[in-house]
Amino acid sequence: MRGWRTLSLQARQLLAASLALVAFLGFTGYALDRAFVETAQNALRERLADLANGYLSGSELDRGRAFISPETPPDMRFMIPGSGLYASVRGEGLRWESASSLGRSLPPVAFLGPGERRFDGPLRIIDARGMENSVYAYSIGVIWESAGDFRLTFSVYEDAAQIQDQVNVFRRALWGYLGLAALLLVLVQMLVLRWSLLPLGNVERELARVRKGQSQRLSGWHPRELESVTDSINSLIESERSHLERSRNTLSDLAHSLKTPLAVLRSRLDSDASFDELRADVAAQVQRMNEIVSYQLSRAARSGHALYAAPIEIEPRAEEIVAGLEKVYAGKGVLCEFEIDASARFHGELGDLQELLGNLLENAFKWAGKRVLLSVKAEPGPANRRAGVAFVVEDDGPGIPPEQVERLLQRGVRGDERVQGHGIGLSIVQDIVAAYRGELKVERSAELGGARFAVRFPPAV
Repeated sequence: MRGWRTLSLQARQLLAASLALVAFLGFTGYALDRAFVETAQNALRERLADLANGYLSGSELDRGRAFISPETPPDMRFMIPGSGLYASVRGEGLRWESASSLGRSLPPVAFLGPGERRFDGPLRIIDARGMENSVYAYSIGVIWESAGDFRLTFSVYEDAAQIQDQVNVFRRALWGYLGLAALLLVLVQMLVLRWSLLPLGNVERELARVRKGQSQRLSGWHPRELESVTDSINSLIESERSHLERSRNTLSDLAHSLKTPLAVLRSRLDSDASFDELRADVAAQVQRMNEIVSYQLSRAARSGHALYAAPIEIEPRAEEIVAGLEKVYAGKGVLCEFEIDASARFHGELGDLQELLGNLLENAFKWAGKRVLLSVKAEPGPANRRAGVAFVVEDDGPGIPPEQVERLLQRGVRGDERVQGHGIGLSIVQDIVAAYRGELKVERSAELGGARFAVRFPPAV
């Protein structure tokens, strides 16, 4: 069983195609063989019928009901013993056989009514040496009026060996040609399979180049049946590379951030500060380092994102977040309105959805005067592909000056490089949008007059 499971795709397809080819050619050969045998038997029947009619037309039956054969039979083999062509007459008190049946025991045939005809075979006969052979028989029921309406049955026999020889010759030719055709078709199948599986071989070679670091991603030149696979592999490669890059940046930021507190501690240890002063400085710098580590770890925890996850319903999560924000900003009396498409789903991690909505809505609550609007719309994609979704958060606050938007959306901006007045929340939103290959736009709200944040995750293609 394990051997079958480890067969290559080429071996599996070649085996399946070969089995189908053998079955098809076998059925075709059997059908042609049966058709030839039936055709040969029909031809034999017609020939024997002509011989029987010709023999009877030249025969006579005297008043003593003795059968008189023609001087020249329709086929001279009727005169040659053992020629393979025989004739016989059966009637009440009458039994006649041609000279060719000398030394052979012809098989009996049933008495037929006037005008009745019958084709039988193969029938067994025994020759003078006691050897058994087979013959085909064609019989005609006759009523002889000149002999007082005497009824008799006239039969013509021919050795089955002759038709069997024809069938054997045909079968040898048939199966020989079918075998040659099968061999040629198998060779063609191997070439076709090799050609059709070349794209898989190319994907395998490209993956090997990616593993060796010789290439950054798979190329885009693949058959459409493999496009979804190669696109998914490229997405995973890019996601892993992006995750690794973010991890390195986080460690680099952490190391850089810790340099200053460590340098302060080192300088204070080398100074003549008193024990109490040193204790206070150490406590302050340890607290600072603890804050730096906590921030960088939380940021690193947000750097991994699931590209393929179960769809998450958006409206219940938004209601939970808004309920909490309304308590925090209860003194402002901000009202949040929803326009959420019931069919919209977020394909990702629950934590990313909460971070995305939480930071956008918190920013809107912070700067809004009285109103916040959350709109969510689904974007259907191609059949059997992931649908997209668009988030829009608007407020009636002062908005964001256009000259600060470009700086706000810059990548890699750390905590001390954020746009004044917006904290680190919008940077987290930017990281999530980038990780899911989405789009983030910051504009002025035409409806409320404040800031408008539009996040779009397009459908999978």
